[in-house]
Amino acid sequence: MSDFFSRPAQALWTLEAGRIERRSAHVPPPGPGEVCVRALASAVSLGTERLVFSGKVPESEWARMRAPFQEGDFPFPVKYGYACVGEIVAGDPDRLGEIVFTLHPHQSLFTLPAEAACPVPTDVPVRRAVLSANMETALNGLWDANASPGDHIAVVGGGVVGLLIARLAARLPATTVTLVDVDPARAEAAAGLGLAFATPDTAPGEQDIVIHASGHAEGLDTALSLAGMEARVVEMSWYGTAPVTAHFGGAFHSRRLTLVSSQVGQLPPARRSRWTYRRRLATALSLLRDPALDALISDPIPFTEAPDTLPAVFQAPSQGQAPLIVYDAATD
Repeated sequence: MSDFFSRPAQALWTLEAGRIERRSAHVPPPGPGEVCVRALASAVSLGTERLVFSGKVPESEWARMRAPFQEGDFPFPVKYGYACVGEIVAGDPDRLGEIVFTLHPHQSLFTLPAEAACPVPTDVPVRRAVLSANMETALNGLWDANASPGDHIAVVGGGVVGLLIARLAARLPATTVTLVDVDPARAEAAAGLGLAFATPDTAPGEQDIVIHASGHAEGLDTALSLAGMEARVVEMSWYGTAPVTAHFGGAFHSRRLTLVSSQVGQLPPARRSRWTYRRRLATALSLLRDPALDALISDPIPFTEAPDTLPAVFQAPSQGQAPLIVYDAATD
């Protein structure tokens, strides 16, 4: 154990809009009820973390948007992130060597309460397990949609969360699911997940449920246009400080559409009395047994190169893959 604590760990900090830096982090040995985790890989959220990186978290949300184990305060400097997979290297002797998922910022080594380290199923590889937080978001969105067997469902936005929720919806018996995106190249990703694909101008209308996950206001307008009479439209995009204009004229009222928000920070009311966040996370991990989901993960970014690489990743259009940061012994 002493080898792990002989030198400081390294963590990613966003110091100002557009600038990321690696900083040393003191990691105490685990006390009672704690474990120490050596990071193996972590995923970057191209939704929330892009807004953090850009300094676009609204002041009204600074408290609610704090990630578990975050250091620093919004807007900057801040150590942020919530999708890390690692190996328990110290603490409870019965858990040594266990591969776990944690809602921890990007850091090479860290100590945290043992209950915050959720075991990864042995048949879920580390690379795919980093999608756990995205899968939780998708699962929550499907619950908020009240999707049922046989529904016709359109998912607008072919990013990671959109693809995950479409994959989940397509596994409901007799559903017809269409992924809708302005980029025709997303058809390949949709086909790999067994999904139909359409651009906004060719997408089927009269949908029972429409889920919007594009992150763009134009996508919300598309979602509203595809909804059938008295259908449910689920808004999963979060825009930070950016103003959003949606067109609620036209048929929005005459069709009596229902527009609901979905946010992973809260369990849906219908499940809150029975479900815990830990149960939801364990369920999300179990859903990652699907090998087709490997296509949603980028080529690896070495942790040591992340400060130079991530700014360009955040500024580029989403490619429907979660950026993957990989760690090695040199970064412990």
